[in-house]
This record gives sequence, structure tokens and C-alpha cells, in this order.
Amino acid sequence: MTSSALGRDFRLLWSAAVASRLGDALRTPALALLAAAVTRDPRIIAAVTVAGQLPPLLFGLLGGVYADRWDRRRTMALVDGVRAVVVAALAVAVALDRVGVAVLLLAAFLLAALGTLFDSASFALLPALVPPDALPRANGRLQAGSAVAGGFVGAPAAGVLFAAAPALPFAIDAVTFAAAALLVLALAPVPVAGGPARRGSVRGEIVEGMRWLRGHRTLWRVTVLAAASNLAISGIMAVLVLYALDVLRVPPAGYGLFAAAAIVGGVSGALGAGRLAARFGTVSTLRAVLAAQTVALTGFALARHPVPGGLALAVFAAGTVVWNSLSASYGQRHVPTGLLGRVGAAQRMVGLLTAPVGAALAGLAAAAYGTVPVAGAAAGTFALVTVAAWRTLRPAAAGVPNTAGVGGPGVG
Repeated sequence: MTSSALGRDFRLLWSAAVASRLGDALRTPALALLAAAVTRDPRIIAAVTVAGQLPPLLFGLLGGVYADRWDRRRTMALVDGVRAVVVAALAVAVALDRVGVAVLLLAAFLLAALGTLFDSASFALLPALVPPDALPRANGRLQAGSAVAGGFVGAPAAGVLFAAAPALPFAIDAVTFAAAALLVLALAPVPVAGGPARRGSVRGEIVEGMRWLRGHRTLWRVTVLAAASNLAISGIMAVLVLYALDVLRVPPAGYGLFAAAAIVGGVSGALGAGRLAARFGTVSTLRAVLAAQTVALTGFALARHPVPGGLALAVFAAGTVVWNSLSASYGQRHVPTGLLGRVGAAQRMVGLLTAPVGAALAGLAAAAYGTVPVAGAAAGTFALVTVAAWRTLRPAAAGVPNTAGVGGPGVG
């Protein structure tokens, strides 16, 4: 899935991302299984999940600041090195049967907090490794590799490894983090964004990034549209297993195969994102993707059999990955280098804010009315988002200058 045309440094970054994603796919379900082995209290098990979800909301913008202040290559390597130590310590604790609730909460929180800095630095580093025109293809390759490593290899293996030895998934995860750190260190050094510069306060730098994002009309609209669509995506994902079992009549033994349809669709979308952008343009493709997702989600809401439901899910997942790849590429191409970490973090923050709301609303609605109305509401939400996109996203105006007065006179 890599391409020699993207160069040696991209291949190293791709390998690091895939290795890290493999470890994540092993650790995440193993952590849930470990929590269930420690306690059967659903409140505590849910707290472990929340501990892994809070850091991006609490520290995401701060991670963006330091991704712009520090050498991004070394920052990524250091973060992965620290994460390797944290997970290795957890593996030792599991092997010695010394894991309690506090250890689980601390590990989940620390790993997610470190991940916010890594994500910001990785997002900001990629434009320094590949030509601007290759960004959609590079982002697509990264997403495709991560999907295969996580969905087809890591996730299916996690339960088997945990059953063989509870410490094993965590030990392998520590190795993947260490390998990723070494791969990132092998990248050619990249100058600190913008060179030596006068730094203001952390708060001031966060505001600078937010102001730049808000001032770029197209990027801000893409961000808001992503947040609105995440409301529907998180809602449908929250009830997906119930919808599949109760409405589509997927046999419990076949749920893994049904869920794999989303992975196949995601990989297909990732591999095709660059071609679509090259042929139709990034903004035009983003608008078309939302329309295709609306049709797919409508089909999913109307389906009553596993096969059409799985096909619709695959198309929807493909659109999601194309959107993620191209929206990331658009930001990486248009945001000034010295602001990439902060602007990328601000985009992720805005998008994350709606996810828990969508999941909570879906849970309440499903409990009161069943899962079918939830799927219909998700399709309706995407229809509204699509209409908004076609009215507000104009390909001819995609390169409009930044009007916030920050980061230079404009973005070409």
C-alpha cells in the first residue's frame, strides 16, 4: 500500500503508523477485557473508556501548541518511546497480577494524553515529507495501512492473544511503539516550523490557531460540516451492533464478518482518495462524498437483510475515509507550516465535541423508539449536511485568503 513515488521518508512514516496502529488494535480490546476481568461493575468499566476519551478534549489544543513549538520528528519519537514504557509497565503489572482499577484508569488516561501530542505532530509533519500534490494519496495510504493493520490483523488477534496470556497484547503493543519510535527517528531531520521565533503565551498561541481556522472560510466550513456529520456517525455507531442483530438479522456468529464490510469499504476509499482529488478537485470531491454517504446511509436505514445492509455500510465507510483523507490534505496544504499543529488540533477538537452528543442521543432514542428511527435520523442529518455543503463549499473559492489577520496574507 505504500508507493515508492512518495519517497523514503514517507515509507518510514507509513511503517511507523501501521506498526503503532497494530499495537493499538491489540491493546484497546485487551484493555476492555482486562477491565472486565478486574471488575464486573459497568460504571467502572465505562470509566476506563471515558478515561481514554477525555484527554483529546482536555489537552488537544495544548498538544497543537507544542507540535508547533518543538521538533515534530523528535516529539513523535519521544512520545512513542514514553508510550512504549507505559504499556510495557502495564504488561508487567498484568503478568504479575497486580492490576487494579486505578492502574487501568491511569494507563488509559496517560496513553490518550500522549496521543494528543503525537497526532498533532504527525499531522503537521506529513507536508514536510511529500509534495503538496501528493498529500491526498499519502493520507489515503496512511489510512489504508492503518485500517488493514487494525481491522484485519490487530482486532481479530487481540482476543486470541489475551486468552493465551493476558499480558501478551500489551507486551506486543509496547514493541510496536518502540519500533515506531525508531522508524520516526530514521526520518531525515526537518527544521522546526518557521525556524526560531518569538513565542507568546500558550493561551495566546491557542487563540492564534483558532483564529486562523475561523478566518479561513473554506477550512472552517469543512470543519463545521465534519462536526455535524460526526453527530450522525457516532449515533449510528453507538447502536450498530443492535441494529445489525435486531433489524438486519445478522447472526451473532457473523457479526465480525458484517463489521468487516466497513473495513473493506474504508480501505477502498483510502486507496481511491488521491485519484478522486486529482480528477475532480478536493472540494468538489468532498461535496460529492457527502451526497454518496447520504444515499448509502438511506439504503442502510431501509435495509432489512445483512447483504444490502453490509454493502451500504461499506459505501458509507469508504466515503468517511475519503472525507478524512481529503479534508486533512486540504488543511495540510493551505495552513502555514508554523500553525499546522494548532489548526489541526482545533479541527479535531471541534469534530470531537459532537461525537459524545450523537452517541448519547442515539442511546436515548433507541431505548425509547428502537434503532430504526436512529438510522433514519442519521440519514436525515447527512442529507442536511450535504445540502449545506453544496450551498457553502465553492470549489472556485477554496483558496480564499485567511481573513483573520494571522499567519500571513493568505493561503494559496
